[in-house]
Amino acid sequence: LIIFSLCLGLTCLSGFFHMKNKNYSISKSHEELLIPPMPCRAKTNVMFLKTHKTASSTVLNIMFRFAERYNLTVALPADQLFHLGYPRTFLAHFVEGFEAIGQNYNIMCNHLRFNPLEVKKVMAANTFYFSILRNPIPLLESSYIYYKNNVPAFRSSKNVNEFLASPTKYYHPADYRESIYARNIMWFDFGYDNNAEDDTKYTQAVLEEIEQNFHLILIADYFDESMILLKHVLCWDLDDVIYFKLNSRSQDTVQTLTPESEEQIKAWCSLDWKLYLHFNQSFWRRIEETMGLEVLEKEVDHLRTRQKELMETCLSEHEAVRKDHIRNKALLPFQSGAANILGYNLKQDLDNRTLRTCQKMVMPELQYTSYLYTVQHPHKKRKELGLPLLWTSLQE
Repeated sequence: LIIFSLCLGLTCLSGFFHMKNKNYSISKSHEELLIPPMPCRAKTNVMFLKTHKTASSTVLNIMFRFAERYNLTVALPADQLFHLGYPRTFLAHFVEGFEAIGQNYNIMCNHLRFNPLEVKKVMAANTFYFSILRNPIPLLESSYIYYKNNVPAFRSSKNVNEFLASPTKYYHPADYRESIYARNIMWFDFGYDNNAEDDTKYTQAVLEEIEQNFHLILIADYFDESMILLKHVLCWDLDDVIYFKLNSRSQDTVQTLTPESEEQIKAWCSLDWKLYLHFNQSFWRRIEETMGLEVLEKEVDHLRTRQKELMETCLSEHEAVRKDHIRNKALLPFQSGAANILGYNLKQDLDNRTLRTCQKMVMPELQYTSYLYTVQHPHKKRKELGLPLLWTSLQE
């Protein structure tokens, strides 16, 4: 019996070597497919540069929910502020508790104007940096509606097409704080001069610097694809990147751009246009390298199916509603300019756990920031919202 077992073992072993030699000519990529991938660990030190009018409020909600799931510390704006010093260039002391907590924050995602040296004082050395860009054509139209009352150049023009017909007639770079939303706003958010001359050498240097500072740049125009790529790169679960669209506006407040206006935006916001074109290319390249288009398509389908399930579970109308149709005023999003910012109504009969999950998915940015601030800094004065509280105590 022992001799038989030994012979059987040697036969199997020789078969193994025979197979190994037979497969030796297989290309490296195929060989790698035979090895099961190493399980990756979720990245929990993450900095998201929140850019304007780029679906970034939806990403912020994803980041906040992730922080709560893993009990992470968020770098929140100090005192009564809801942004990290914006539009001033970011400084570490804009973060609540920085003097006491130091470089021990896990997540940073509120609006700031990027300043890498100061951000590094707050975030751990192994932090993952990412941001999101949007095609400057729909972005400028969105900015025009949203900031209509704040930006002198927008206020003094009748509509977006009139403004774009001769932007310099309305736009004055000296109105620094108010005017940033009217030209190259993404360039500004990344920390650069939005009125800089579009010089090839300069723009190339900036693009290279952004590539060095950020591990990933997502594209809002392909939001679901962006969430799947983010999930892969950060090693998160599908439910970590599930979302309901936040801070979007009703379709009737969208102004139609003329073909001339669209071309004008490419010239007027040429720095943003170059930024977008460059990182749109690198986005698709990264998808090819990470998973390929076939896997991407399948995972986007999974994301949308799961999102639909959650909408059916959580929402009474299964979709966003206009501001005047939001029943619970604690869930009313901040309203700005000529936009009608949509929100959600939750179903009435949800059990406590499901209700809490659904509430967090639809919670607007200001309310969520205020709530997390109270959780993390219970001895500080709560951030004033001028809205009813969703929960009067943290235990609810």
